[in-house]
Formats: sequence, structure tokens, C-alpha cells
Amino acid sequence: MTPPTFKADLLRYLQDARDALLWKLEGLSEYDIRRPLTPTGTNLLGLVKHVTFVELGYLGDTFGRPSGVPSPWAAPAYADDPNADMWATADESREDVVARYREAWAHADATVEALPLDTQGQVPWWPSGNDITLHHALVRVLADTHRHAGHADILRETLDGTVGMREDNSSLPTDDAAWWKEYRDRLERTAEEAARKAQ
Repeated sequence: MTPPTFKADLLRYLQDARDALLWKLEGLSEYDIRRPLTPTGTNLLGLVKHVTFVELGYLGDTFGRPSGVPSPWAAPAYADDPNADMWATADESREDVVARYREAWAHADATVEALPLDTQGQVPWWPSGNDITLHHALVRVLADTHRHAGHADILRETLDGTVGMREDNSSLPTDDAAWWKEYRDRLERTAEEAARKAQ
């Protein structure tokens, strides 16, 4: 058995987050993957588009390995819409956004495979102190992707009740709706009791 490496461990957990994020799109309509579900417009397809450019930027451009895909953060696009990476236009199909994300994975993984973790890069969009190691960039992308996969978990549960890390592993103690209703009701009662005690 080959012993694990730091790179392999980091890439494994990054891939878990990538897969989870894409799974949250499955079975939903075009409307549901695009609709804004928070006051700041967070939406499922927009999260996928965002992490695509996070990977291309931090694990591509930062290390002199541009992908050739124009960044929505580049001027003048950013000036026109500073949130352009957080939503997909009606002309950007689900298939195109997902395919671009998968291409970003391949590009990012190639960067990680090609360079030592202590390789120095420069983050072009940081105004100052823009030096970063590949290790730092990879951890940053891993954390960002898991954060957004968590957002996607909540959005998807809000939409249709689908929950869990993966289709084959919900990571929940049960799928019994009655158990969850009783559990949620218990939490509501506890919150009300704590609020009364705090008065």
C-alpha cells in the first residue's frame, strides 16, 4: 500500500467537496438551481460558478498557470458586476457551468501535481502582501469549497428536503420524517425555554 501524501490528502477532501456541490444540483429544475434563496442572492448554480473561478485563480493564475478562461473578476467585467461569479446568466447552461467546473478541477489538480507544496506564487487580485505558497492556496481552496458545499446543503434542504454529504451517505442518524419532526419540535421548545430564562 502506498502511504498517503499531503497532496493526496488535500486533493481527496477537495474532491469530496466538489462532488458534494455538484450533487446538490441533481434532479432540480433550471429555475431551482438558479433562484436566489437568500437576501444576498445565494443560489446553487452560482456557487458552482464561483468555486470554478476560485480554483482557476488560486490554483492556476497565482502560480503562473493561467487556464485561458476569462475571469469575471477582471476589469471591466468586475466594474460592471462585482458579483458576476455568483450567478449564471440565462445563456450559461447548467451543462456549461458544470463542464467548466470540471475543467477547473483538472487544471487545479495539474498545478498541484506539477509543483511542490512550498512553491511560491502571487495572488494577482490581492492589493498587497500577495505572496502565497501552493500549500496555503490549496488549503484556502479546500476550505472555501467546503464552506460553499455547506451553503449548498442548506439551500437544497430548503428547496426539497434533500440532505446529506452524498447520495449514498446522508451522514444523518435517520431518514424517518416523524423522528425529525419530533427532534425539530424539541429544539424549538428548548430555544423558547432558553429565551424565557434569559429575560
